[in-house]
Amino acid sequence: MRKIIFTLFFIPVVFHAQQTVQQDTEILNYVSQVSTDSLKSHINSLVSFGTRHTMSSTTDSKRGIGAARKWVSKKFNDYAKNAAGRMEVFMQNQTIQPDGKRIDRPTDLGNVIAIIHGTNPNDKRLFMMSGHLDSRVSDVMNSKDNAPGANDDGSGVAGLIESARILSKSKFPASIVFVAFSGEEQGLLGSKMLAEKAANEGWQLEGLLNNDMISNNLSSDTHLINTHQLRVFSEGLPQYELDKKAQEIRKFGLERQLARYIKEIGERYVDNLQVKLIYRNDRFLRGGDHTPFVEKGFSAVRLTEFNENFDHQHQNIRKENGVQYGDLPEFMDFEYFKKNVSVNISVLANLAKSPSKPENVKIEVNKLTNFTDLSWEKPKSGEVAGYYVLLRETDASMWQKKIFTKETVIKLPYSKDNYFFAIQAVNASGNESLIVLPKIK
Repeated sequence: MRKIIFTLFFIPVVFHAQQTVQQDTEILNYVSQVSTDSLKSHINSLVSFGTRHTMSSTTDSKRGIGAARKWVSKKFNDYAKNAAGRMEVFMQNQTIQPDGKRIDRPTDLGNVIAIIHGTNPNDKRLFMMSGHLDSRVSDVMNSKDNAPGANDDGSGVAGLIESARILSKSKFPASIVFVAFSGEEQGLLGSKMLAEKAANEGWQLEGLLNNDMISNNLSSDTHLINTHQLRVFSEGLPQYELDKKAQEIRKFGLERQLARYIKEIGERYVDNLQVKLIYRNDRFLRGGDHTPFVEKGFSAVRLTEFNENFDHQHQNIRKENGVQYGDLPEFMDFEYFKKNVSVNISVLANLAKSPSKPENVKIEVNKLTNFTDLSWEKPKSGEVAGYYVLLRETDASMWQKKIFTKETVIKLPYSKDNYFFAIQAVNASGNESLIVLPKIK
């Protein structure tokens, strides 16, 4: 019998095991503090102002957008007392003139802003959560009638207040910003004002989570109930400088990274909830306050309930044929609401605790090989325990593997022709940075 000799060829490659990500006990504690009682109290207070229409009174102490702005500012200032001087609260104001569209008289436009400043002076990152304070009825120009706006968008603003209450007690290397916009229903006016300021002043705004209607579980027309899914709308082809970015997008799938991050972290910390990625900037015929930021080149997404009930959006309060119309608190699901606020808190905390993104991430494409070579440099700020290399097949919507390494180079037995790759930094508590897709070396 002929003897067969097998020769083993050893390739000098280190194979890194896929690591199970860990939960941060501090973030678990933040999530556990979200209270349905607090959320109900915030909603009832917001509804008590009668209307929060952008052109309603700014001088009445009890009714209108002015009284509502002062109340939100007071809540933020109350929580700032927990922050030992690290939390700043202010109003961004501008008098806008009639525009022949949805503003018919000079109007004091005001955004209520609170910033929990980061503890690392070298870390300039900002992570923002927003909702819109203004409300409306069927006629968008009607600033007189009651417009409770419980869900649209009292839920977004109540979520801001609850998140500020919980996170103001802790320190984060990066800064967290909470914004209650005005003028959303009149044409995204408040968000346009702040997006322009952020762009002009060079803010390092790395992620905006815009919350608009996050507490309704029942759809009108179809009468479906959904308490286990939260939609995240994200831009696929950014309008901003698309001509300059199109080549990178085409080669490397450079899109929707913030949305994927929200899904991974939200589902890690919030039980019985699926974050559903919707690959559109927003819904048909509608718009949200994330859009002006997208148009200025910032990463910004919309978080919103899975089902929409049009009987309780943009409606006069009335009863017809036994059906109650109007955006009233009685149609809110506060347990579902609580889960959606928890997603925001877990994502904001994980981002603000994380190191900044790896620098100079590169992929080698000049060799015909079934291995993939990646390299990168340390982040500019934050303590780094290591890095995750993320992989997904080109037809997969989510990252499929996370491979941990302490090195800044890696050689993987996965073909660059079959996979997309990315790198993120991670600290000892398991808080991951936003991901960076590689550029050609």
